[in-house]
Amino acid sequence: MAQLDLEWLLVFDEVYKTANVSSAAERLGISQSAASTALARLRTHFGDKLFVRTSRGMEPTPYARQTQPLVLDILDRLNRAKGGRAVFDPATAERSFRICMTDISEVVLLPGLLDHLRHVAPGVRIETEIISTESGRRLEDGAVDLAVGFMPQLEAGFYQQTLFMQNFVCLAARNHPRVGARLTRKRFEAEAHAVVASSGTGHAIVDKTIARLGLRRHVVTRLSSFLSVARIVAHTELLVVVPRILGQVLATQEPVQLLEPPFELPSYAVKQHWHERFHADAGNAWLRRTLAQLFNEGEAAGPA
Repeated sequence: MAQLDLEWLLVFDEVYKTANVSSAAERLGISQSAASTALARLRTHFGDKLFVRTSRGMEPTPYARQTQPLVLDILDRLNRAKGGRAVFDPATAERSFRICMTDISEVVLLPGLLDHLRHVAPGVRIETEIISTESGRRLEDGAVDLAVGFMPQLEAGFYQQTLFMQNFVCLAARNHPRVGARLTRKRFEAEAHAVVASSGTGHAIVDKTIARLGLRRHVVTRLSSFLSVARIVAHTELLVVVPRILGQVLATQEPVQLLEPPFELPSYAVKQHWHERFHADAGNAWLRRTLAQLFNEGEAAGPA
């Protein structure tokens, strides 16, 4: 049996996380052929295919799933051993980071982050994926570096830092025939509404508050994301409740107006979350500091 090479384990880890040999090679800063060679040697070493090509990408075999925690433990121990000497120089770094965020964050936060990186870290690449029920596991596995949003399900066992507080506004067409500069509770109940079902946005707060107050809301459409909200509102007579930070951006893109809700809605904290395993990683720490500096730094809290 050939002697196991540490670089092979890094390839194993990245293929496991990305389900793609090309993506694994890019994240490691090596050629695809080098990653394929390492994977072939791993297969020979372990006597198992490890990853099988499927419609969803390179899926791990049962043996690879069994082996992955051991590989993570080895890499984690090595990272901790060299943690005191680890440095991350954004000016020269060539690294991809994956951030789990909402479609709102892609609209209002990502442009500012990308513009900043263009100047201070030109070799850093950002990949995003939408928050889901799998986000916690993917943070723990290292498939995702950070998660940004309102994610109370991640507060136990994860580090967290508040980036900013957020509240809600109502959105209506500027030429809405019945809604003026002030929205009353009676008018809110009388008009038809669009509702967005999107995880990680704090929108459950709106539904719970409306139910608690006994308000009626005539919902005529339920949308899967916020991407089409402004255009729909601008060209219909529908109302929609959105986070203020998004409403301010949308008002610059379509003829819509922001109105204060006719009842009190709680604010919520937009946080960045990361797993304890990567708390000391120099690159991850730099990315967290960058987000905090760009979007109003808050106090960091350790795992609950």
